[in-house]
Amino acid sequence: MEQPDQLRELFRMQQSLNQCIGVQTDGMSEEDKTKWVLNYCRAMSQEMAELTDSVPWKWWAKYQKFDEAERARRSRRSLSLPHQLAQVLGMSADDVFNAYVKKNEVNFKRQDSGYAVKDHEDSKHI
Repeated sequence: MEQPDQLRELFRMQQSLNQCIGVQTDGMSEEDKTKWVLNYCRAMSQEMAELTDSVPWKWWAKYQKFDEAERARRSRRSLSLPHQLAQVLGMSADDVFNAYVKKNEVNFKRQDSGYAVKDHEDSKHI
């Protein structure tokens, strides 16, 4: 059996869940887009903060331990949010993939040139 395109499958699954919970991303008003972009940005920020807290980042605190299970849970939760946000913004799996490819090319060009100067124009096409 051929393996499905995983990114497209994530988008399909999320669209199905969105419909189940009453979040209709197709044809969203600007007001609803604004609300949901903020909701997902806040959720991503919170999940990243919780992921940070699952790692012993306080170098002065000797009691901290690396919690592999908690880190894995937080990682999975934080990874579920970007494609949800992309759908609110009207982006498909192809749009996300193509934007990533273009940004990756820019990042390699920056590294190849030594990235000594910030060029504000080098990624405006993305």
